[in-house]
Amino acid sequence: MTAIAARVRLPSGGGVHLALALVLVIGAVIVAVDGGNLLSQPSITGILHRSAALGIVAVGQTIVLLVGSLDLSVAYLISLCSLVAAETMAGQEGMVLPAVLAVLGVCVVVGLVNGLVVSLLRVNAFIATLGMALLLRGVIDDQYDGPAGQVAQGFQRIGYDRIGPIPVAALLMGAVALVAWFVLTRTKLGYRIYAVGGDVEVARLSGIRTAPVVVTAHVLCAVCAGVAGLFLASRLGAGTPTVGTDGGYDLESIAAAVLGGTALAGGKGGVVGTISGVLLLAVLDSVFNALEVDPFFKNVVRGTVIIVAVAVYAVRTRRPR
Repeated sequence: MTAIAARVRLPSGGGVHLALALVLVIGAVIVAVDGGNLLSQPSITGILHRSAALGIVAVGQTIVLLVGSLDLSVAYLISLCSLVAAETMAGQEGMVLPAVLAVLGVCVVVGLVNGLVVSLLRVNAFIATLGMALLLRGVIDDQYDGPAGQVAQGFQRIGYDRIGPIPVAALLMGAVALVAWFVLTRTKLGYRIYAVGGDVEVARLSGIRTAPVVVTAHVLCAVCAGVAGLFLASRLGAGTPTVGTDGGYDLESIAAAVLGGTALAGGKGGVVGTISGVLLLAVLDSVFNALEVDPFFKNVVRGTVIIVAVAVYAVRTRRPR
């Protein structure tokens, strides 16, 4: 464990927290000048709702990025999980648990295939998970022409209810992030994920079986995508073939994780920074929506923020030889 722990680089990513605070303050001032209130309870609630699905997916993406891989199949997996959940429930309260178990089963299978192809067949993660994305897309396009199924009425409370001023959706995102944080920082699996992502050869020489670590990371990422699919099904009341791709959760989740300080090469970062990255993107969206900014300009600004943030992080973390 000592050898493993020596390789672990816990997240520093404090820059994204400062950036989030600055964007929130500056955005609030700009919106106030325009006659709005970014810090009102409805606005904050909207930001948290907007963050939930992406935050859950981004937590899973963070885990798989930390191990030195990535997952481009999450968007289609989210869509498939929403459909599986809604069709299994069929509007019946008694079918909620079977639907959740069915979704988790689908996610475990997809995560296992991704992880085994990447770790055992040594296929590049970009190609392996892109292939899985196309496979899932084929299944969805063949089986579904539009929304299908119906979630139980009680299940929809996950997507809309609040506990005091806090949406249940935000609590769900926080719970997923807390579990992931605990796994990454307080368990042997977490140390091994950082070690394999930091240097796979050193990890192997330290006695770590790297393939099971990579497979487990992909399974956890897929499960997070499944949870996001369940949440979106609760919001929409039915399964939707395009809910994952319309949200751009594949690239958005990677962007949020990297914005939060997680290195694409693996071994650096953490879920705390990722959640701040998700909130930063959500605040930007809320400011743009309040100001009725043109969608094209909005995407330009979002892209610029991500590029600048990653560039600054890369310069700050560069080490001389």
